[in-house]
Amino acid sequence: MIGGGIDRAHALGILLVLASAVAFSVAGVLTRIVDADAWTVTCWRGFFGAPLIAAYVIARDPAHRIGAVLSLGWRGWFLATFGSLCSIAFIASFKLTYVANVSLIYATVPFAAAALGWLLLRERVRLSTMLAAVGALIGVAVMLWGGIGQGHLAGDLLAVVMTVGMAAYMVLIRVFRTGAVVSALAVSSLQLFAAGWLFGDPLGVSLRDLAWLAAFGVAFALAAILLTEGTRLIPAAEAGFLGTFEAPLAPVLAWLVLAELPPATTMVGGAIVLVVILVHAARDLRANARPPDAPAAAG
Repeated sequence: MIGGGIDRAHALGILLVLASAVAFSVAGVLTRIVDADAWTVTCWRGFFGAPLIAAYVIARDPAHRIGAVLSLGWRGWFLATFGSLCSIAFIASFKLTYVANVSLIYATVPFAAAALGWLLLRERVRLSTMLAAVGALIGVAVMLWGGIGQGHLAGDLLAVVMTVGMAAYMVLIRVFRTGAVVSALAVSSLQLFAAGWLFGDPLGVSLRDLAWLAAFGVAFALAAILLTEGTRLIPAAEAGFLGTFEAPLAPVLAWLVLAELPPATTMVGGAIVLVVILVHAARDLRANARPPDAPAAAG
């Protein structure tokens, strides 16, 4: 803060995290707008995303070279591979269910990470987080119930698998204590390109679809970079709160671009999830802003 004015670094952090949420929110639309199968989408997203992320890693630390980026050690390679599997499930889920279902189910990942952290690492979980997790589970259950017999339950379940997988990914980062997370993202993109090339039909896409797939790869890379830089400048609680804007934005974009209107159960379950997440994030934000000597609320 300079002279009582705006803290420019903090303001920049807010803008970067919000921009990352917008970039992440286009994933569903860009996956659904092309005719290609999930493997082909995976292939080209990895192809166009990997160079940007690798360039960012090298630019961030000029001492890095391509060889250093790829020399992650077994922990980094495990993270990259695990992240690749989650990404495949993520893209496939968009092909099998509504964008709203995937984005709102995925929005519960902080609660899944808290639960896994408690189970595997015995990390303390606040009462408010446990209550929020129960509320989020109710919302997800409503959405899954709506998918029974409607042809999109498989996609909903895949979104749940992806969400639990990403929660496990977050826990693994803490277990391994590796700083090469962004480098692992670059390697993961290369793995996705290779897997998609083997199992998809990357050469069968039209030029129109290739342009959309290029946009997808660039958007993903930018989202990861913006989030990484933004979270360096603002508190974690504030970054988490701003990141929640991806959840409502993705369904809105799907409605505007794809004319996709999810069923009533998604509306109800999604509303429950959003309210729970926003209330919990706002509570964390207030607690983070409280002066150090101020009394903390119970739970």
